[in-house]
Amino acid sequence: MENNIIAIDLKSFFASCECIELGLDPFTTPLIVCDPNRNGAITLAVTPFLKKFGVPGRCRVYELAKYNIPKYVKIIKAPPRMGLYIRKSKEVLSIYLEFVAKEDMHVYSIDEVFLDVSKYLKLYKKTSFELAEDIMKRIKEKTGLTTTAGIGPNLLLAKVAMDIEAKHNPNNIAIWSYNDIETKLWPITPLSKMWGIGPRMEKNLNKLGLFSIGDIAKFDKNKLKEKFGIIGLELWNHANGIDTSKISDFNGQIKDKSISHSQVLFKDYNGDNVQIIIKEMIEVLTKRLRENNKQTSLIGLGIGYSKNIQGGFYHMQKLDAATTSEKVIYNICENIFDKYYENLPIRKVSISLGKLSDDTGVQLNLFESFENIKKEKNGNLAIDEIKNRFGNNSILKASSLLEDSTAIERNKKIGGHNA
Repeated sequence: MENNIIAIDLKSFFASCECIELGLDPFTTPLIVCDPNRNGAITLAVTPFLKKFGVPGRCRVYELAKYNIPKYVKIIKAPPRMGLYIRKSKEVLSIYLEFVAKEDMHVYSIDEVFLDVSKYLKLYKKTSFELAEDIMKRIKEKTGLTTTAGIGPNLLLAKVAMDIEAKHNPNNIAIWSYNDIETKLWPITPLSKMWGIGPRMEKNLNKLGLFSIGDIAKFDKNKLKEKFGIIGLELWNHANGIDTSKISDFNGQIKDKSISHSQVLFKDYNGDNVQIIIKEMIEVLTKRLRENNKQTSLIGLGIGYSKNIQGGFYHMQKLDAATTSEKVIYNICENIFDKYYENLPIRKVSISLGKLSDDTGVQLNLFESFENIKKEKNGNLAIDEIKNRFGNNSILKASSLLEDSTAIERNKKIGGHNA
């Protein structure tokens, strides 16, 4: 049976919710969601009406002046109301469950879902396009929200069809098949327009002379694996339209035994300086793995935004081979971060390591040599012994001395001695 995946997005969700509550049309109303008392605040959402003038979903309020918005247009500033958005999102989720079972739905974010409708088309005697139309019509009738949808044979192509093409079609629906890979997927540029490629990864790929998805697809996948590890292989697969993940992969995973670490930050961080926090937290977690003789094959990263914005994300990625490597775990966290981060101020970071299993020795993988894996493991064990004897601050990485690091203060709180 051929897979039929529908990805659905609630268009300009936060801004549309505000307009609907006010009895206004998001397509004719100049509304932004932001802190109305701060000119330097970041907009969380803007209406489709404002997007017509080139206004992006995320910008500083004072930057609105540089866009071609007519002077007679008076912009409405609505403070964010997460309670409203969560309530609306739940209304929409209940509609999806009128059409598919819970196990065939993956909630990707507050305003996006994936639906596996493969086994429902025969039941409803409809095509995937017709079923998407029915679902979108029901959402519009019951909530007032407008949606866009991408349809494909896997999650990747459905998502990219939605992101790249659907919003430009009159019916807000786009269908991509494997036959469309060369004509629709490969021309995508810049690379950051592609789902799963963030600004940092884009820069790294540009340095290799890769500027379109087609460039990645035609590049030597072994070189990508050598450069980026497991992420490099995923990049090559996605560039060729290959995605073997299923909705069932994302449901029910958090029940596995895991260890986790979360940190509320003392100031707002961003996409540049939060990396040091993530690395330090991974150091703590991998030390716990080694102490308990465990390894992990499921990495989760959560980001919470500043309280005046609220919201955030939490996503997981599975590994083919279990690991205790800080490098491998950091690369996975960086990939998740690049894929989901929305360029907003960060106040909380959470990392979890799941699917724990006994560490029975150095496990070979496709991306690193036996010597490198063994060297990293032995080096970390030596550092663990020093920290256990003399305290966590007895040996530090140079990055722990940077202003944005929290390692030294955190170590003091958990019993680390002074260096």
